[in-house]
Amino acid sequence: MASTTLAHTLPEDIDRGVAGATSILVQRANEIRQQKVNWPSYLQSQMISQEDYDVITGVEAGGNARQTLLHNQRYQVARTFMNLLGHISKDQTIQYILILVDDTLSEDKSRVEIFKEYARKHRESMWSPFLNLLTRPDAFIINMTARIVAKLACWSRDPMDGSDLTFYLTWLKDQLRTPNNEYIQSVGRCLQMMLRVEDYRTVFYQLDGVVTIVQVLSTGKLNFQIQYQLTFCLWVMTFNNTIAEKMNKYSVIPSLADILSESVKEKVTRIVLAVFRNLIVKPQDPQIARENCIQMVQCKVLKQLEILAQRKFEDEDITSDIEFLNEKLQNSIQDLSSFEEYCSEVKSGRMEWSPVHKSEKFWRENAGRLNEKNYELLKILIHLLESSKDNLVLSVACHDIGEYTRHYSRGKRVLEQLGGKQSVMQHLTHQDPSVRYEALLAVQKLMVHNWEYLGKQLEKDAQQVAPRQ
Repeated sequence: MASTTLAHTLPEDIDRGVAGATSILVQRANEIRQQKVNWPSYLQSQMISQEDYDVITGVEAGGNARQTLLHNQRYQVARTFMNLLGHISKDQTIQYILILVDDTLSEDKSRVEIFKEYARKHRESMWSPFLNLLTRPDAFIINMTARIVAKLACWSRDPMDGSDLTFYLTWLKDQLRTPNNEYIQSVGRCLQMMLRVEDYRTVFYQLDGVVTIVQVLSTGKLNFQIQYQLTFCLWVMTFNNTIAEKMNKYSVIPSLADILSESVKEKVTRIVLAVFRNLIVKPQDPQIARENCIQMVQCKVLKQLEILAQRKFEDEDITSDIEFLNEKLQNSIQDLSSFEEYCSEVKSGRMEWSPVHKSEKFWRENAGRLNEKNYELLKILIHLLESSKDNLVLSVACHDIGEYTRHYSRGKRVLEQLGGKQSVMQHLTHQDPSVRYEALLAVQKLMVHNWEYLGKQLEKDAQQVAPRQ
């Protein structure tokens, strides 16, 4: 896929085209725009000055009047906006003013500089007045403000940074997590815009932005437009080589594999394949690229590619990506070792009774390798025991921890230090009989030093019980 081409042709405005027209924020703004504010009343009650009245009515008039005002009285326009936003408390009026600010910026993105010039003259932050509005209770106000901040941050010659940037990106991240957020599409569009900027991508990653996006995508409760937007955010993040190399730690591939298997929209399919392609192309470490390929295989992506190859797509990039990914994934499994297969399965979090788990030879040769990279695989197994709701995953994880203890002499001590023993024992009372059984076996392996002795005892017990059955 011509990924860089897509990045460069992306609309810079947040709500342009069909998706914008369906945005709740845009629909609500159109409604509010029709409800004119009674500015003469504000003037008569001395709530605003004559100068602010003249400026705001000129901006409101639109067309040539607004154009002339913004050309001849840039400073006064910025001052009026800041005065009104700072001194008027009525939500409906604040909503209307924010729409005028947004319209002013959308007509000409260079107008972001009038706010910077005003802030410089007053020796104050351009961001504070807007960031303060993000704490208000009205949902439209905070989301229209967020939209304005995204434009200021992306169109200004001076980028957003420091605590202001951290505050804003954290706010966006928290809004993604807000249950039943009807403005989540607007939040997604702000992120799509912000994450095109390299410095913003880095900070968002440091704030666990990738983790948040994957968690939201994994809920399975999103419409295709939100799926597209959030996957787009992951795609843009992969253009940072360092971030691309770390993506496999955050279950990005399993989450997107699920979306790909269910997707009926071409744009969603296209962006998921673009992420997969970048996860192979962008990492500078060939081993990481290979691990990503193997994990895609583990998550049944090859099967999805076979299905997609039978369909006809209007976008030629999709066909190109399908061919590229199919070739790379096929090559990755030709010389796949059993341990690499096992690593991929554990890291995907989708464990099943594949042959390696029951292989005596595999555990004899590889149990000690679970200690590599500071016990990475062992920690993942323990995490799965603590977090997974899948009974099959829990059963296999209990089994593998037991086999690790059985074949690695210091396994018992290591597991106790990592909290693994306690995690296994908690499943002794699990409601699923298979999980209980595997947990019991694992605990027995943990408790008995001489495994061969235990094995003989189990055989002996079985022989004694058999005649009574």
